[in-house]
Amino acid sequence: MAKKRGKVPRLPEGEIEILEMLWRESAVTIQQAQTALGQPIGYTTVQTRLNRLVEKGLAKKSKTRPAHYSAAVTPEEVRERDLETLVERVSSGRVVPLVAHLINRRDISPEEIAELKTLIEQAERKTKGGKR
Repeated sequence: MAKKRGKVPRLPEGEIEILEMLWRESAVTIQQAQTALGQPIGYTTVQTRLNRLVEKGLAKKSKTRPAHYSAAVTPEEVRERDLETLVERVSSGRVVPLVAHLINRRDISPEEIAELKTLIEQAERKTKGGKR
């Protein structure tokens, strides 16, 4: 029985790879998934990973024959969990050290700078509005 959707659990690389394929391909059978992965990976390995994702509530399995699997979570939901983990582990929950590192170590486009300014303005409004 599948878990109710809540926070996305931490996923092993193989399951993330399967999810990425499901996001690209939509609904697939095990054989189609095996082909779509584009690398030598066993049928039963693909089946096991798909079924684990179903058990975790991250993928859906149709009742048709052959069964079709599709993603039950969005890339954003998975990314959100990964980023929360990163912020907690790398900077003890503080955002500034992480942002400072990224700004100082990478080339940032004018569009990204504008996006960051917008995010800061939104955070300032939220803080002034007492929603923090």
